[in-house]
Amino acid sequence: MRSSPQPGAEPTRSTRRTFLTASATTAAATVAVPLIGAPAAAAPGAHRIDGPGKPAKPQQPDNELKRILAEVDEARIEAIVRRLAAFGTRHTLSSQTDPERGIGAARDWIYQEMLGYAAASGGRMTVELQSYLQERASRIPVPTQITNVIATLHGDTDPNRVYVITGHYDSRASNVNDAVSDAPGADDDASGVAVVMELARVLATRRTKATIIFAAVAGEEQGLYGSTYMAKQLKAAGVDIQGMFSNDIVGSSTADDGTRDKRTVRLFAEGVPTSETPQQANTRLSTGGENDGASRQLARFVTDVNPHSITGMQVRVIYRRDRYLRGSDHIPFLQEGWPAGRFTEPNEDFAHQHQDVRVVDGKQYGDLPEFCDFQYITRVARVNGATIWSLAQGPGTPKNARMATNSLTNDTTLSWQRGTEEDLAGYEVLWRETTEPDWTHVIEVGDVTTATVDLSKDNVFFGVRAVSRDGYRSPVAFPR
Repeated sequence: MRSSPQPGAEPTRSTRRTFLTASATTAAATVAVPLIGAPAAAAPGAHRIDGPGKPAKPQQPDNELKRILAEVDEARIEAIVRRLAAFGTRHTLSSQTDPERGIGAARDWIYQEMLGYAAASGGRMTVELQSYLQERASRIPVPTQITNVIATLHGDTDPNRVYVITGHYDSRASNVNDAVSDAPGADDDASGVAVVMELARVLATRRTKATIIFAAVAGEEQGLYGSTYMAKQLKAAGVDIQGMFSNDIVGSSTADDGTRDKRTVRLFAEGVPTSETPQQANTRLSTGGENDGASRQLARFVTDVNPHSITGMQVRVIYRRDRYLRGSDHIPFLQEGWPAGRFTEPNEDFAHQHQDVRVVDGKQYGDLPEFCDFQYITRVARVNGATIWSLAQGPGTPKNARMATNSLTNDTTLSWQRGTEEDLAGYEVLWRETTEPDWTHVIEVGDVTTATVDLSKDNVFFGVRAVSRDGYRSPVAFPR
């Protein structure tokens, strides 16, 4: 949850309480650039703003988002989970041609369902089977075709900015290479696929500014093969991925000891980027930022746009890439340098993951639909929906955010590249104490590309985000 001071609270440092902002392209101009909020008196070419800014507050949902979340249908989600489990096994090495059993049958069913959603989109959604031949590799004993089912909802005004959500439709039994035994995979990961498919259905009828990719990927249990191929294809095509979420094991609210938590979903988000270079690491070691990688900023955005009042859920951000001994389909996206995170249930019951279907001493093992909580999955889908809609309707994360460090000063100068969104209103500078987990203060600086703030960069952390005319905000960019 956000940790913010009460309105009117004073910061814990002395400051001249002055913030100066000026556009990099109009620094010598004689007319001040207007603020996002109410205009204030300013010296020629700059604004003078008293105070440390305002307490940061969560982004409130608009009426369209409320309607979207109300349309997420528990009955449809349950039907998807049960249908996928009914294919018997969806093991990556199982039959590709049997019309009733195996991964091929599941692939074809998902594809046809996605085509049905796309038919209601007015041509804005396209669906494809993304296939490749995986040669022999770890957990792939023979060359195997791996196919991702991808539905793309193309943005209207900013289509080159892309957000991705995935679930993996392959499953496994106790033996990771057992392609014959039943492996219903209800929680792992028919639940995640149901989230993706239901959101594809609901959003297909909406116009978005940016592009959203809804993907059911294969080969996850064998080693993230499908998502790795997908990420590499997107990278090779030069796609601007600004956020990605894997929904993996989001089907149960019951732990192995029987305790239940119906109102929490975990979001794993790394701090230090997987793709960090040695030079970037050296800078971080001297200036900090371990808690401010792009994925951590994306996670903060998720909590910002998901008040409990609209989803009935608390997003518990976990400060690591994934669980111990496990990994999911967000990792290939992290490896390509994109911000990504993994949604998963709050407590797991390992008797219902990666297990042969069997009864031992009266205890049922196996990943069966009867152990899923379909109301819980529906709420997880709403968390994803609030997130992905807010990202796609808002402006993109500011690019090339920089902090000037060429001289010793007691103020801070930030700069960034102006976005190209047609409804861009301007920017906000955020700051927090170095010990705070989330941004606590926000300063409206207007439609500018440079801001000089009368707070010492030695004492606090800064970030920059964009704001649209209708009030949508971007994730925060942490300056280099």
